[in-house]
Formats: sequence, C-alpha cells, structure tokens
Amino acid sequence: MRTRDDIPAPGGRVSVYRHAGIVRATHWINALCVFVLILSGINILKAHPALYWGSQSDFGDPWLRLSNWLQHLPTLPSMRDLATGRNYHFFFAWALVINGAAYLAYGLWRKHFSRDLIPTRAELGAIVQVAKEHAKFQFPHERRYNVIQQLTYLSIIFGLLPQVVLSGLTMSPGFDAIAPWALDFFGGRQSARTVHFLCAVAIVLFIVVHVALVIVSGFKNNIVSMITGRYVVERTPADAPKKSPAEAS
Repeated sequence: MRTRDDIPAPGGRVSVYRHAGIVRATHWINALCVFVLILSGINILKAHPALYWGSQSDFGDPWLRLSNWLQHLPTLPSMRDLATGRNYHFFFAWALVINGAAYLAYGLWRKHFSRDLIPTRAELGAIVQVAKEHAKFQFPHERRYNVIQQLTYLSIIFGLLPQVVLSGLTMSPGFDAIAPWALDFFGGRQSARTVHFLCAVAIVLFIVVHVALVIVSGFKNNIVSMITGRYVVERTPADAPKKSPAEAS
C-alpha cells in the first residue's frame, strides 16, 4: 500500500506525496476531454468561421472573421463533418462537466482548495519574488504550489471553465428555455458563442504555457508526480531527521 510519508530521494532531496488519486485521475480525464473539445470545436467553427455580438448574425459585418486562421488547423474528425464534430463536442463536454463536478466535490470535501490552492498572506506577499524567479527560469521545487500556480489554477477552476461551460449551454435553445437569464447574462446567443470562443482561446494559451513550464521546471518530476502522486522537493530544515535524546546529548 502506498504510504504518504516523506521518502528520502537522491541528491539530499525528499519525495513527498503531493497529488491525491482523485486529483490525478480528474487531471488526465480533463486533458483528454479538452483535447477532443478543442479539435471538434475547430471542426464546428469551420462550418461558419465568423463571430458576432448580440442576438443575431450580421453576415455582412461580423465582429471577427476566422476563415484564414482556421483553414490549416487540425480537426476531429479529420474531415469536414459538422454532425460528427458536434457529437464529439457534446459528449466530451458533458464528460468534462461530470469530471469537473467530481473534482469540485472532492476539493470541497477534503478541503483541497483551502489547503492547497488558496494562498496565504505570506505567499501573496512573495508574488513579485516568485514572478522574478519565473522570469529567470528558476523553479524551486517546493511542497506547495507557488502563489502564481495557486492563483492561476483558481482562476481556471472557478472562472474560465464555468464561463466556457455556461456560454456553451447558452447556445442551446433547450437550455435557454429552462434558464432564459443566460441569454441576458451574455447579451444574446451570438455573444455567448463569441465568449465561448474567447474562453477556448484562453484555455489553449493556458495549456501552451502550462506544458512549457512543465517541461522547463522538471519534466520527469512533474509527470511522475501526476502519475504516482509523489513529487521530489528540496530538503528544508524541517525535513531533517529528528535526533534522539541520546544523539542530541
């Protein structure tokens, strides 16, 4: 059975249990869902590569044309198939919602958010120092997420992902019949579609930066930690073995 005690690691470091099983499982399921959603979303968007604000489409004067941007991007399925692309998108969207709900339930039940993601006053005070370290590509391996990670993950979990889900639901006439306030919230179905696209772009940018930081901050350590739960950190004075009374004397 896997122990959650610290384990000595090579180089005078310590292997700590950092990621619980449910966190790791939901992380990889989210990765799969988002991958399919992005590629199937591109397929759907290619059917009408233009965005608008408001309730109706003004075909002659869109807010943004995307034809040239989308033509060389990969899709799922690989051929231009709107019906199959929508089926993929809807299925994995609900998989993402269910998986996210499981993660939220665990986070609240086990106090994962308050314990691991909400920064302390001292951590917030160190945000400039952490930003400088990142700018210099210095990434100390510590037990807790650093303050930039904490704030980023909180904004994704409680800001960006709920927004992309709600804007996606608002494009459904069936959902609008149940929750007509959603159309007012976004200012119309076309506005919801545009917000959905902008949120998707923000998620893609987050993934690009996230993967880049995983690589430069220690690829093996980061990947192993999201598979086994164990993360190798630098040893601190608190990690030093306790001496017995006989040794202390």
